[in-house]
This record gives sequence, C-alpha cells and structure tokens, in this order.
Amino acid sequence: MKILVTGGAGFLGARLAREILKKGELNGKKVTELHIADLFPAPADLLADPRVKGHAGPMLEQGPLFESGFDGVFHLASAVSGECEQDFDLGMRSNLDSTRLLLEGLRKAGNVPRMVFASSVAVFGPDPSNPMPDIVTDNTLPSPQTSYGTHKLMLEYLLADFTRKGYVDGRAARLMTVTVRPGKPNGAASSFFSGIIREPLAGMESVCPVDENVSHSVSSPNNTIKCLITIFEASREAMQGRLALNLPGLNVTVKEMLKALEDVAGPEVRKHVKFVRNEQIAGIVANWAKGGSAQRAAALGLKPDDSFKDIIQQYIDDCKLPYYPSHALDGLKK
Repeated sequence: MKILVTGGAGFLGARLAREILKKGELNGKKVTELHIADLFPAPADLLADPRVKGHAGPMLEQGPLFESGFDGVFHLASAVSGECEQDFDLGMRSNLDSTRLLLEGLRKAGNVPRMVFASSVAVFGPDPSNPMPDIVTDNTLPSPQTSYGTHKLMLEYLLADFTRKGYVDGRAARLMTVTVRPGKPNGAASSFFSGIIREPLAGMESVCPVDENVSHSVSSPNNTIKCLITIFEASREAMQGRLALNLPGLNVTVKEMLKALEDVAGPEVRKHVKFVRNEQIAGIVANWAKGGSAQRAAALGLKPDDSFKDIIQQYIDDCKLPYYPSHALDGLKK
C-alpha cells in the first residue's frame, strides 16, 4: 500500500505515522510507501525509515503529489481554532482550499483511495434554534460557532459527496481534544488542556484561562491513534451509512484534571497551575460541547480512556522517548 499522512510532521501525525510503520500493514496489506506532507520536514526518525518519503511545504503547492495515486490517506493537516479566529484568510487557505486540492488530486488519480479526515467536536455549537445538549452524540445537529468548526463541517460534507460520487472511500472522525501534547503551546484554543498538565510536570508555571468547572471531552494520543486506524480499516458496511462519527472521549472538568495531576504527581506540581481568565479563549470554549458520546465508534469496538490519571501516566511514560524534551519531567524531580 502507498499511504499519505498530511500533517505528518506534527505531534499527532508523526505518532500516527510511527504506528503505521510499526504495524507494517493496514487492512492486511503491506505498507510499502508512507508519504508525509506538512509545512515542515518530518521528524528524523521517520525520515530514516526507507519506506518514508517526506514532502515539506504548503499543501497548496503539493498538487502533483496528491495526483500521484495513493491507496490510503489520513488527512490531519489543518489550521487550528485560535489561528482561524485570528486570521480568516489563513483558515480558508489551510483548511478549505488545501483540502479541496487534495480531494481533486485523489479524484484525478482515479483509483478511489480510502481516506480518513480528522474532523472535530468543534462542529457542534449552541444556536437559538438548536440548543446544544451537555453531551453531544452522533445524532446531535452540528451548528459550529467558530471558523475552525465551520471548516470541519464543510469538509465533512465535501468528503461525503466525493465518496457518494465514487472518487474516494471517505470517513470523517470527529476528534475530541487530544491531551497531553508535548512541546510548546500551539494556536488552538484548547491548548491549555495540555498546558495545565505538561508545564507543571516540567516544573513550570501554567496559566489556565477558564474556570475550574469547565467540562470537555478529551482523549489520549494513543487512544486517538487507535481510533483513526480502526476507522480506516472498518468496512463501509461497518460504518453503517453516515460517514462522520464522534470519536470516544473522557468527559472531565478542569477541576478533575487538576485533581488527577495532584494524585499522580503531588501537590507541589499541582501548585504550578494558576487561573487567569482570558476572555477570548473562554468565549470560544463556552461555545463547545461540555462532553461527548460515541455510540457508532463503540460499535467498532472503540471506547474512551479509562481515567484521566491514565492519560497523565501515558504522557509521563512517553516523556522517556528520545524525541520528547529532556526537561519534560523536571517538576517530578523537585
């Protein structure tokens, strides 16, 4: 199989690429080529694998690559929520224009590849005519209240139409917020869901921009990758019609997250988190679902992480890997 991972140089995309290479096959077919397309070069450990071919640069300049013919595609590349609110044109280029170019390239190749699109729980939002329930389900009517969520929903529909026409075999996985992410904060409004765990474990102060009662649905990196691969390998019959589905997430409050941090790492680590409200971020988060459910994903055998303590422990274990920052657990040494 010849596989493409867009956004493959990022945290989640690189992790997905590593797992695909480790498995060595998808749907029982050997992966012989894994192409990674992103703005930046892929991590060195991936480029060292002879099956990997890296393509660095804007997606809008990679049309010939998309037309070269792939058996499978994982489309993770995206401008994130905060970026899209601050720069409307950037969001349109990075999300809508780039994805249409990708789909048109796959259509032109003519071999009907299977494609998993990383959508988001941000497709849901409150609307006076469509009150949003505390727990969004697969059947909740999407009504996004951010540019990012709007882009994701539009692309779900576009992917569905390309699938209906027989150009691709698509499915859209609505990711819950993935935590704990390593490195520095990114432009996502949800970035603090990682920061309030990651920075304290490194012995650094972290600012939480919302109050402790904010509730959200989160998923560990490992569980998210497992879900993406399972959905790729699922048959059209197993998808049971509609191509977009919620991924499983653990519904937690900020208070519960910090209690788990204290239980795992101790009170001194927990003290690194301070609450300083940011009205812009708080306003975005207020339009998000407080939690999610994923009945259709459950039918594929997928389930949420067992606890937020387990998610923290996964991050601590990951920090021992060579491509994680060396100072990532300095807070545990004090």
